[in-house]
Amino acid sequence: MQSYTDAWLAAHADDLVAWRRHIHQHPELGRQEFATTQFVASRLADAGLNPKVLPGGTGLTCDFGPEHGPRVALRADMDALPMTERTGAPYSSLVPGAAHACGHDGHTAVLLGTALALASVPELPIGVRLIFQPAEELMPGGAIDAIAAGALSGVTRIFALHCDPRLAVGKIATTPGPITSAADQIEITLQSPGGHTSRPHLTGDLVYALGTLITGVPGVLSRRVDPRHSTVMVWGAVNAGVAANAIPQSGSIAGTIRTASREAWVVMEDLVGEIVSSLLVPLQVDYAVHYRRGVPPVVNEEISTRIMTHAIEAIGIDALADTRQSGGGEDFSWYLEEVPGAMARLGVWSGHGPQLDLHQPTFDLDERALAVGVRVLVNIVEQSALI
Repeated sequence: MQSYTDAWLAAHADDLVAWRRHIHQHPELGRQEFATTQFVASRLADAGLNPKVLPGGTGLTCDFGPEHGPRVALRADMDALPMTERTGAPYSSLVPGAAHACGHDGHTAVLLGTALALASVPELPIGVRLIFQPAEELMPGGAIDAIAAGALSGVTRIFALHCDPRLAVGKIATTPGPITSAADQIEITLQSPGGHTSRPHLTGDLVYALGTLITGVPGVLSRRVDPRHSTVMVWGAVNAGVAANAIPQSGSIAGTIRTASREAWVVMEDLVGEIVSSLLVPLQVDYAVHYRRGVPPVVNEEISTRIMTHAIEAIGIDALADTRQSGGGEDFSWYLEEVPGAMARLGVWSGHGPQLDLHQPTFDLDERALAVGVRVLVNIVEQSALI
């Protein structure tokens, strides 16, 4: 299959870049990826494939190859982030307040290229399902909707790539076991009668209560969860009050809780609720905890990781790189709750200049990585047929 991939990339390398730039210039937020979905569907249909748009009108699946026997799924996410791009690139986002700052434009272009490269192979050794998924950035993730629509029906294994700006182009990294972390969101709202700052004993000191939660919840959590689970809680927003001499009547804090352990993730909501309650008991304020469960960790299955590793090594002897479990969340984990699979990190750093992080408005990727991604995914199909 490598010769067909080489031939396809030689003829369509410029198309691959053009697709990525078109998607980059026209970013769409989660569950709004209508134009991106149609862009991909049209090119698949032009290649003689039969894409099927998911029920919500965004995202699609597409099967080809042998109808009977094993079927491997390849997944890409399509949505952008709600931020304004600041790369200054000639192909910068044309949509105010939306940008592909996480590389999903690259993921989509890579999977589209993979599809068309595979479509050029006269006879595939195994069935393939493409999953172009919406709403990865919206917790708990569009993967749940795709699964509910039957995206995994008949699938034997599933694989995905994710851009990594810490890896140079040409490097791809994977590891068996957890490769991302669980990620939840929490918001706590407080209510108090309010009052004068000279008489805090006559009311519930709401700002003091917020401070108690800000330091207390992460502190107590670190003593209640096994430190080997790498659980991290960080507040990202605090709101209360307008006057220096008035205790406010309402306030809120919001943040994220991430853990490398699925076991810890399962009990986290109840544990955090217990900690908040115990900290606020003596402070005479009313409260409500709004806990939003996100995604479990992505846990790469052993055999699928071996397939991924062989697919990477087939590119070149130096292509495979090491990686550690990250604190980021990825809804690819929901697929792995249903079928075995694996994810790898695709190097997108040029090798020169700063390594800008994902979710920064200045993030961009080296487009040479697109062809590397296509080669890896095509190799995965070939390697999967050998199991």
